[in-house]
Amino acid sequence: MNDGPVNGGKTPKKERMRFVSAEQVAQLAGVSRSAVSRTFTPGASVAPATREKVLQAAQELGYHVNDLARGVLANQSRLVGIVATRPEVGFRAHLAAALAKSLIKRGSIPILINTGQTEDELLAAQKMLIGHRAEAIIILSGSPPASFFELAQRNGQPLVVIGRSEPDADHVRAGNSEASRKAATAFYESGRRRLAVIGSNTGTPSIVERESAFLSTAESLGVSVVVGRGGDSDYDGGVTAARALFSETIKPDAVFCANDQIAFGLMDVVRLETQLRIPEDVAVIGFDDVPESSWLSYRLTTFRQDPLTMALMERRLENPDAPRGYERVIPQLVIRQSFRP
Repeated sequence: MNDGPVNGGKTPKKERMRFVSAEQVAQLAGVSRSAVSRTFTPGASVAPATREKVLQAAQELGYHVNDLARGVLANQSRLVGIVATRPEVGFRAHLAAALAKSLIKRGSIPILINTGQTEDELLAAQKMLIGHRAEAIIILSGSPPASFFELAQRNGQPLVVIGRSEPDADHVRAGNSEASRKAATAFYESGRRRLAVIGSNTGTPSIVERESAFLSTAESLGVSVVVGRGGDSDYDGGVTAARALFSETIKPDAVFCANDQIAFGLMDVVRLETQLRIPEDVAVIGFDDVPESSWLSYRLTTFRQDPLTMALMERRLENPDAPRGYERVIPQLVIRQSFRP
């Protein structure tokens, strides 16, 4: 038997999504449409008996206020865009999750846009968020072009940039140089003299700052440093850089990794592909303190970036004309088994 299309050979149309309306609530409660609106408007005047009827009807029907329509009328969407490249990787994943939780707590609606780092990709993400009237944009990665900031300013859209200094936007930076100097000094004071630092070829501001500060501090102490770089700031990058470093005749006895993902790759290479031990033969320090750093497989000594506060975002939304804000978060060294000063 042929189970083809019914209704005269026509394919049934897909039924549209139908949310419970305020009008339906009003009919069930026996009140006016405006009474329903006032009931769900904070501070609006409505009789207690009427409010009770409306709330009971709304619960019975499963009604929720149309925040999208209300936002259009108020020209305020409560949307906040989080723009990131590869947001699922390393510290960015935990940062994006923390930001989303903080935004929801303050009553905002986070939107994560996984974008590339090119100018066209970043501008496309921005235009999408402006088109949906996002209240603000938080940028976790990439280097936005000048046109990005100009477009935001023309639309009065606040920007917060994390991980780099931007004079045209509020920005948050980790104390990369302070941590890197501390790492070099700690290695030196522990008697380590064959130092190495592993970054990546991505050339992001944070990676460059960590590499440079470690190098300059070690040189000031009279210790030479070997630099290793992988293709990206991730596990595979750490593996690639570690294999190059430990294929040399003179092998480092202490390695500072620009982030924890790189450190994990390095540690696995040292343990599985060499005869060296961590930390006896090779001390390792990472950066970020992602949750995996405390796993028994790694127990990585690393620098912890404190949870990001929403202070800059709150200040900007409350006062759009305030001077640009800047926060610097100084990481703290967390001592585990990969290096004990």
